[in-house]
Amino acid sequence: MASEKKLKITLVKSTIGAIPKHVATVKSMGFKKLNSSVELPDNAATRGQIQQIRHLVKVEEI
Repeated sequence: MASEKKLKITLVKSTIGAIPKHVATVKSMGFKKLNSSVELPDNAATRGQIQQIRHLVKVEEI
């Protein structure tokens, strides 16, 4: 199996004051605290989630 591309996503802005849909997206991606990072596969679903909360996160390819 070929190595799958992954994305390292870091929550850099607080969800306080964010709309509830964005807060739910942040939780579903696995973030617990501010400045925490998660590694998720680089696929269309993940890219869609990132697009929705792009003002709250920093994304790096690994």
